[in-house]
Amino acid sequence: MAERDPHRIEAQIQAQIHAAREQIEAANERANARAGRNLPVAIGLGVVLGVLLLASLLLFKGLYVVFCSVLVAFTLYELASALRFAGRDVPRIPLVVLGVGLQGATWFWGAAGLWYGTLLSIAVIAIYRLVEVAVAPSTRTGARAIATDISASAFCIAYCGVLGAFSVLLTKQEHGEWWTLGFLVLAIVNDTGALASGVLFGRTKLAPRISPGKTWEGFAGAGVLVVAAAIGYGILALDVPWWYGAIIGLAILTTATVGDLAESLIKRDLGIKDIGTFLPGHGGFLDRLDSSLPSAVVMYALYEIARLAAL
Repeated sequence: MAERDPHRIEAQIQAQIHAAREQIEAANERANARAGRNLPVAIGLGVVLGVLLLASLLLFKGLYVVFCSVLVAFTLYELASALRFAGRDVPRIPLVVLGVGLQGATWFWGAAGLWYGTLLSIAVIAIYRLVEVAVAPSTRTGARAIATDISASAFCIAYCGVLGAFSVLLTKQEHGEWWTLGFLVLAIVNDTGALASGVLFGRTKLAPRISPGKTWEGFAGAGVLVVAAAIGYGILALDVPWWYGAIIGLAILTTATVGDLAESLIKRDLGIKDIGTFLPGHGGFLDRLDSSLPSAVVMYALYEIARLAAL
């Protein structure tokens, strides 16, 4: 038998390794292209945010107010910046200050703090814009444009500040931290399930004019995972019947999907790909929280229903 050339064998092994690496990189690029983001970076950053979230909710839930305030500050700054890019005169720093203050008001004074804080925030931002017009003539653009600027600012407060504050209000309730953790986990399950199912099986577009990447197959896959996760979580962590867990799953599936599509509609309307660029691999904070923000309101309602019905 002829003696094998060790150099030739080594070269063959290196060639096989190189070919395998190219295949893995090509598959990764295809997955990134279909997902619309750098998946390894996105997953890693998601894990870091998840650890911080768990620490804020389960170690001392008062820390969640700080965690939520930071997220609200970033989302408000991103959304205000995007609206300014579109031509609206929206004050970023005042919006951030008011949005953060709204989280604190909700934590200390509950629902009253949320509602009165919302009205006060909108009033302050309207007065701020009117004073700006009075002292800086160069900003005058007509009554209709000024009214649009104020409406855009109020939208920022409602979309980021108020919806975020509902999660604070929910966390403040007895055992509310588990309900907050629940809707956040289910929103993540929804996004992950829709992404995985869409990448693997996606064929039929869900809303091609709003978000071309979303498919009915992705929605169906997300639905199965979310409902199953909600039933298990409801029984183990929320102490509710399995059927109420299924209702929670269907509700979060709906709000998470609608929230995702709504944020896509805002981006399409503004003519931008991502609301922000703060999070590598994710786009921006609002791009990651679009499904969670409306889910907070629905989960609070479901909590109150379960409490009143003594489920």
